Amino acid sequence: MFRVARSILPRLRPANLPTERRLPVQTLLFPLTHAAPSPLPTALLVGVDFGLPHFDSELDELAQLALTAGLQPVTRLTCNRKAPDAALFVGSGKAEEIKELALLHGATEVLFDQALSPAQQRNLERVLGLPVNDRTMLILQIFAQRARSHEGKLQVELARLQYLSTRLVRRWSHLERQRGGIGNRGGPGETQIELDRRMIGESIKRTKERLSKVKRQRNTQRKQRQRNQVFNVSLVGYTNAGKSTLFNALVKARAYAADQLFATLDTTTRQLYLPHDGGGGSHLSVSDTVGFIRDLPHGLVDAFEATLQEATSADLLLHVVDASHPGYPEQIEQVMSVLKDIGAGDVPQWVVFNKIDALPPEQRPRLLQDLYVYDGLTLPRIFLSAATGLNLDTLRQRLLVHAQQHTDSLLTLFPADETA
Repeated sequence: MFRVARSILPRLRPANLPTERRLPVQTLLFPLTHAAPSPLPTALLVGVDFGLPHFDSELDELAQLALTAGLQPVTRLTCNRKAPDAALFVGSGKAEEIKELALLHGATEVLFDQALSPAQQRNLERVLGLPVNDRTMLILQIFAQRARSHEGKLQVELARLQYLSTRLVRRWSHLERQRGGIGNRGGPGETQIELDRRMIGESIKRTKERLSKVKRQRNTQRKQRQRNQVFNVSLVGYTNAGKSTLFNALVKARAYAADQLFATLDTTTRQLYLPHDGGGGSHLSVSDTVGFIRDLPHGLVDAFEATLQEATSADLLLHVVDASHPGYPEQIEQVMSVLKDIGAGDVPQWVVFNKIDALPPEQRPRLLQDLYVYDGLTLPRIFLSAATGLNLDTLRQRLLVHAQQHTDSLLTLFPADETA
């Protein structure tokens, strides 16, 4: 299904890159180490501060994304603007500075921390003589590398095709050639851009049909769990907050977990049995979902609708937070925004502050349970370390009590003779 994407992507990289090197320019930049040449493709990182909150002035997250995608950042540049330039996003003067800086550090690609329009991307590539990608394309590349399941691959493919479809508009002159005649694909006089657009449109349609089938299958599985009165818990949170590590610790699973962005994309669901002190126990269904990130492309949110439904239909959300990250309040805000967008804003939620073992001793909480107030909401909060197991028993005990209360309420509303 990636045949169309592969046939188009090579066209988006200009040839005849400039070879001359010029003197460096004075600009606000963050040079990295001048070590031996990296075997990875090198990238220059660019961020523009428009005065909006949560601007990453150090471009640390973009650098993490670049490394995750297989690119080696060689230098970083930030600048301030009141509004994006319609043609070049950063303006002609700053574009020349970027070109000089890329030549100086030997960058083979330029990455922008914000989303670029097709026209801005095309114009920048012509001025810089280098491939230019934005944050959206970078995330899509990572998702394409990390998707393992059939469902995950379909969702990533849909998002990539939708993104590519917007990049065909008057991009290069070769797309204006006419096609047609005997032995050629396409109708008489059909241009290359029309052919590519039609092929991508057909691929999008087929992928959506396959995802609809996956969605129906997930709905069937979800209804079966509801009929069995299983208490459903979904782990949500910012990427690299430790969701998969907590998932493995809770259900004794071996889901892939690593200290990197988007280590896992595919939703994994396992059963968790919590025994009662007086005998018996409760069965819970625990799901590990894809992590969120700042400025998550809307196309990805839409494409991953089937996966994110695990969060919207859950009885309880465990919002996992990296307590050691200095920007965790902004990360919480980003996750809350996405949960609201997908219709999970009203699902009961606990905030789990993970990685407290990584905090300096003087910053560690005195109480391992308290309440967290966010936007007028008071949410239960638990501090723990999924990696070391610190305070994990408290989370299990609270889940047991909550699941039992949920089951008792269901039995009150739907007696056994009615649910049989």
